Amino acid sequence: MPRSASGFRFACASLLCLALASFAARADPSDDVGRIGDLGVEQQVQWLSRSAGSGALASLDDAQLVALFRSLDARTLPRYLQDGLRDFDSCEFTMRRRERIKGKWPKRADHMLVRVTREPLRIYAKWLPDGGHAGQEVIYDDSKRPDQLYGHLGGFLGVVPMWASVNGALARAQSNHSIRELGIDAITQRFIDEGRKFAEAGITKPTNIEVKNVDGLRVIALTYETVEGQPTFYAKKEVLGLDLERPLFRTLESYDNDGEIFESVVFERIETKPFDDLTFDPKNPDYRF
Repeated sequence: MPRSASGFRFACASLLCLALASFAARADPSDDVGRIGDLGVEQQVQWLSRSAGSGALASLDDAQLVALFRSLDARTLPRYLQDGLRDFDSCEFTMRRRERIKGKWPKRADHMLVRVTREPLRIYAKWLPDGGHAGQEVIYDDSKRPDQLYGHLGGFLGVVPMWASVNGALARAQSNHSIRELGIDAITQRFIDEGRKFAEAGITKPTNIEVKNVDGLRVIALTYETVEGQPTFYAKKEVLGLDLERPLFRTLESYDNDGEIFESVVFERIETKPFDDLTFDPKNPDYRF
């Protein structure tokens, strides 16, 4: 027994921390779903990371997943995603993307192969044959030309690759985003930034939580909707599909103030891998520059 009141409180606090750590380390989360909300943010993040990595999170049924994500502290998901970003510092993925450009919604989604590394930011992107803008390619290297990209983006550029401004008319003709935002981390960072504004507006929880299957992907879909909408927020309503095995969003749908969708993204295959300098060199013989 501690000799002082402060010593006694310290001992109790230590025992509580040990109990929480033991609770978070349980292998089967199905027994704990109803009690996750009792954990602190750090313990929730650790539990979520461990359960996702082991496959235990994906094994929960729809009702359990919804109950679990309703119980999480509002600060847990941003922390979980932020901590996981370093896992994708160098990766290759395929994605299907649509954006409303000048009021027009494309009939076909762009189907893209993307390779990305960070520090420095370097990107290679290729539009695949079964999607919109097929055959286009671009390369961006922040360490060499931070304000320019190289590639053929359609029209005469489809024949003659050239340098163009990352924020110029050619680069923005097919997207409302800079090439610098082409990646998993851009969506995560926007969610974190928007979350701060949500909190300021008194929105601390998703307006709806459900399990969805999008293009064969089972995700926990989190809907965030604001009263004010654009331009204060990126979208009036956003539906983000969280991967059940890794700390990233696999799907995204954004809606404007009139309830019309203006952006849709589905990340398909995602593979972390290292790249050499040739990956981001226009002289790579595998490319069509």
